[in-house]
Amino acid sequence: MTKPIVQTISASGVPARHAEVHSLLDALIEKRLEEVAEIEQMVQRYERRIQKEEQAYRTMSTLRKFLSGKKPDHHAAVEYIHYVKKPLEKARHLREEIARYETMKQNGETIEDQG
Repeated sequence: MTKPIVQTISASGVPARHAEVHSLLDALIEKRLEEVAEIEQMVQRYERRIQKEEQAYRTMSTLRKFLSGKKPDHHAAVEYIHYVKKPLEKARHLREEIARYETMKQNGETIEDQG
């Protein structure tokens, strides 16, 4: 038979827990910052690609423009919402989350305290 695990909480355990919470918050903040950077890179790649497509379309002859066609404006609008607007909105939410984590870290609160 195994003995029950008994934990003793000492006064010195509290700072260790705060240090652990701070390190977890730091790791979480770092992860969220990486996500924001990835989103911004994705949006920049999309914008560069669209700019190159528009430039290539402008340099085409009239006959080639007629034959190749251009995306309808409503398709471009849907693509913009999907590739730019929603990802940037997600990045904004992640930045707000980072700000909350920073205030928790400064105030010494834990995630459970925020409720």
